[in-house]
Amino acid sequence: QVQLVESGGGLVQAGGSLRLSCAASGRTFSSYAMGWFRQAPGKEREFVATINWNGGQTYYTNSVKGRFTISRDNAKNTVYLQMNSLKPEDTAVYYCAAESGGQLAFASYEYDYWGQGTQVTVSS
Repeated sequence: QVQLVESGGGLVQAGGSLRLSCAASGRTFSSYAMGWFRQAPGKEREFVATINWNGGQTYYTNSVKGRFTISRDNAKNTVYLQMNSLKPEDTAVYYCAAESGGQLAFASYEYDYWGQGTQVTVSS
């Protein structure tokens, strides 16, 4: 069982930055792949980024490439999402998720555990 708690969301102006954190419980965190998803009002949840079990591989959706960076610290059981050059269209609830296979995962159905989400609002 893995419990995930996101933090770091908030209100920021366009062009600004935020860093989201996702703290995980459980001794098996380092074996999980991790992902970030987001859901804007009236839209479906969408994939943002994923990182494999040891942090050696990452992948991003096209709309955030070059602006967002996913990373992890297995000693701290935490995964991060550094978000730079934020745009109003990045406004959403951001969720972290854990996938037990340890490899990059891109679809929500591949993930086994989810956090409750943290709100990110980007004003224009």
